[in-house]
Amino acid sequence: MTANQLLDPATERKIRYAVVGLGWFAQATALPAFANTENSQVVALVSDDATKRTEVAKKYGIEETDTYTYDRYDELLSSGTIDAVYIALPNHLHCDYTLRAAQAGIHILCEKPMAVTVAECERMIAAARENHVKLAIAYRLHFDAANLQAIEIVNSGQIGEPRFFHSIFAQQNEGANSRMRADTGSGTIEDIGIYCINAARYIFRAEPIEVFATSASNGEERFREVAEMSSAILRFPGDRLATFTCSFGAAKIATYQVMGTAGNLHVEPAYAIQAHIKHVLSIDDAPTQEYSFEPHDQLAAVFSYFSDCVLDDQEPAPSGTEGLIDIKIIRALKESIETGKFVSVAGIEPPPQRPTVAQQIECPPIQQQPQLVNAADPAGKS
Repeated sequence: MTANQLLDPATERKIRYAVVGLGWFAQATALPAFANTENSQVVALVSDDATKRTEVAKKYGIEETDTYTYDRYDELLSSGTIDAVYIALPNHLHCDYTLRAAQAGIHILCEKPMAVTVAECERMIAAARENHVKLAIAYRLHFDAANLQAIEIVNSGQIGEPRFFHSIFAQQNEGANSRMRADTGSGTIEDIGIYCINAARYIFRAEPIEVFATSASNGEERFREVAEMSSAILRFPGDRLATFTCSFGAAKIATYQVMGTAGNLHVEPAYAIQAHIKHVLSIDDAPTQEYSFEPHDQLAAVFSYFSDCVLDDQEPAPSGTEGLIDIKIIRALKESIETGKFVSVAGIEPPPQRPTVAQQIECPPIQQQPQLVNAADPAGKS
């Protein structure tokens, strides 16, 4: 029985989610977001940490019987108590947990990056298609007003022909979390560089044709397995360039700038989860214009959108194809780092749909950050 069969849209307008993985992001951002939706609810949790399961379940009114260890995941999938899973696990586990959900007829909302390899992404897409379930990748900025308005400004011609995109995304990461381990499929490009890659793609409305990257580390023990920082060049059709530098060892910043033949747009903090985001628009000799966007709950927007796709039987965007494209680019960048050469990515098929202002969803911000249970953010704060 598929999740669609479990639902009667005429009487039930809430999709029942299991949150799989109770790390920092799930506890700090995803779980509180359900309260800011009208069509989504969290009804089950999956974690091997008994304290997390007990305390987080109490916080969100979930029965102890609806919490599961990872080795009971298949039991949860066949329980009839959930319609969808939100996968917030380390990158290397995304494929396996997606395939098992799809085979059980459960819809999947998976965090980015979608997986570690192109082959894994393709298996995930095929499994969702063959089992008639929805698969979406949680690109929260595809619903964010500031980023969607940036797309609108650039493609309206206000800054002339967009010629190059430049982004910086940095933060301090401690060595104890999964992002600093090579065996989880993590790294600066995979975990934060993906934001820069995706932004360049949705700003230019195109896919790159070749890429180059390099990485560097300062010798600290925490960068034993992953690079401290990486820089990349992406060449797009029309001889447009996108460049970015991402780092796990520098002061916090998240910004991009799009330069056109008649002006430029600066967005900061472009990739923030919940913050005031500022646009600075400069056009020729005209006075500089500044716009500020209020904080919104971006994960609530993702849940609301995906639940609507399930309820209305619509194909979601960002889809698995969106996630696959970014992984193709990431793998090419990793190859470039290894070889020291440009790597071709020509011929990438574009996604069925690119983000537009029509996808904008504004949910109220989370008013109070929850107390985390046995979890720390990437900067090491509990």
